[in-house]
Amino acid sequence: MSLDTDPADQTISTGRERSYSWSDPTVTATAVATTSGLDILRGILDGRFPVPPILDTLQIRPVEVEDGRVVFELTPQEWHYNPIGSVHGGVLSTLVDSALGCAVHSQLPAGMGYTTLEIKVNFVRAVTLGTGTIRCEGTVLSLGRRAATAEAKITSADGKLLAHATTTCMLFALGE
Repeated sequence: MSLDTDPADQTISTGRERSYSWSDPTVTATAVATTSGLDILRGILDGRFPVPPILDTLQIRPVEVEDGRVVFELTPQEWHYNPIGSVHGGVLSTLVDSALGCAVHSQLPAGMGYTTLEIKVNFVRAVTLGTGTIRCEGTVLSLGRRAATAEAKITSADGKLLAHATTTCMLFALGE
């Protein structure tokens, strides 16, 4: 609706509806104490552990996991949109944060946790329904005793760069 138009003349489209379910996240969180990060992530990929609820919420799919590297995919939907008709930057930020953190997690032993200290995201191109399925690859750059850094890239099916990001994660023993 534009500011120079009478609101009474505007037709508001009918709402759409979405529902979904998710699994109990404590199942995986409990396993982290006795299972390496790589085994947790492989278990999520092969169905031994439930997908984290945020991935169900945004329909982000894990597709590849290896030591120091993970890949997620997302197919843009209307409910990912911001008011100007493209995927909201927060959705893409969640996608890169997930890939960055999981890449770090893939190199952690059982009993170790991590949290994002900072994230820097650069949006290069708009993402829309027409973009199709996008891939986000996260890779560890450095893993120390107390901190890790990683980078991620979001690309389209034809290889165009859509966004890139870096992070610093704090590492800690669970229970600290």
